[in-house]
Amino acid sequence: MKRKMTSSMFRSLRVRNYRYFFLGQLVSVCGTWMQTVALGWLVLHDLTDNSSLAVGVVTALQYVPMMVLGTWGGVIADRFDKRRVLIIAQSGLAASAAVLAAITLTHVASLWSVYALALVGGVFNMLDTPARQAFVTEMVGREETSNAIGLNSSVFNASRIVGPAIGGVLIVTVGTGMCFVVNAVSYIAVIAGLLAMRPAELFSSPPLARGRGQVRDGLRYIWATPALRDNLIVMTVFGMLVLNFPVVLPSFASLTFHGDAGTYSTITVMMGIGALGGSLFVAGRLHPTERMLVAGGLTCGAALAATAVAPTLAVACTMLVVVGFSYLTLVALGNSLLQTTAAPEYRGRVLAVRAIALLGTTPVGAPLIGWVCQVFGARTGLGVGSVATLAVFAWYRVSIRSYAGATDRADDWDEPLADPVLAMDTLVDQPRPAAM
Repeated sequence: MKRKMTSSMFRSLRVRNYRYFFLGQLVSVCGTWMQTVALGWLVLHDLTDNSSLAVGVVTALQYVPMMVLGTWGGVIADRFDKRRVLIIAQSGLAASAAVLAAITLTHVASLWSVYALALVGGVFNMLDTPARQAFVTEMVGREETSNAIGLNSSVFNASRIVGPAIGGVLIVTVGTGMCFVVNAVSYIAVIAGLLAMRPAELFSSPPLARGRGQVRDGLRYIWATPALRDNLIVMTVFGMLVLNFPVVLPSFASLTFHGDAGTYSTITVMMGIGALGGSLFVAGRLHPTERMLVAGGLTCGAALAATAVAPTLAVACTMLVVVGFSYLTLVALGNSLLQTTAAPEYRGRVLAVRAIALLGTTPVGAPLIGWVCQVFGARTGLGVGSVATLAVFAWYRVSIRSYAGATDRADDWDEPLADPVLAMDTLVDQPRPAAM
């Protein structure tokens, strides 16, 4: 029984193309987490005098392109070959990391140069995010989408354990610059995986033809489909006020508990351990439901509150494991519900709006939470996230009762649903799958 459960959890790895993608991501995302830890520490301690607001600004600048141009990123994902878009985007991210490494190692980095590179990286991230998320379904097909999303999240969070741990050691021993070097090199793995794929084995949908008003059409489709609309409203609030951990955690480690880079690395790793568990939990779910999403959101809000008032670092680390598990569960489940609800020809645009909700709101949320942490302390920053999470998921719980079953899969996955209202009606009429 145990062997069967494990086999089911990792079943997407049987697909050759996805296996290459998975292995490439495992290396690359580890480097990304090393850079995330190093960048926050560089700005907080080397380029400013413990300015949480500056950390918030550099975090925000990475997502300004997503906020402004994210919907066009979705159109590009729907219109062009996603694998080629990803190769271009990953190459650009590698180049920006290499420049950041060069200016840091030569001691010419300034706050403004770091801001500029964060913005450039954000442009490539705007191209990468919707294409990468929509590409999951093309690699594994409809039936394995939820499993592959869960495994992708497990890569992200396994790397979140390993990356910050290595990053913390490198910061203490050789400085932040080497973290940026490792990240730049790590992109080679994912680019090599993409180049090694067999395009004929992809479950590609027909590309979106050029036309006017495709962004507006995608937005109308989302608004006319309550299961998509409400999911994205929840993710907007959560992304703006909660997913600012690169802003909050450096201050939480350094100023609240008077720690060093090792302390920051430790709390990031503890949160990553919980998130890894959450991603494996999602990978084992055959049929994600709105009820699971609500449970994850309410648990996350409660755990954030407990972390905010934790009297010791040990208690805070314990609660951050719960935060990691619950936040990853709700983010991955929300992604699965969107991908299995959206019609194929709209999927890139739907996921682009999701990226704007979770990441594109960072230019507003990160400086705001950074200011809160600087003026009132990191505990208050976590408290704001707790209140926002509990409130928005309580609303979502009430809202989903009005369209029970709306997030279930349409029977004919590959048939286009050009009219948003007809698409909504078709999805609403589908029966809810049995709980597994």
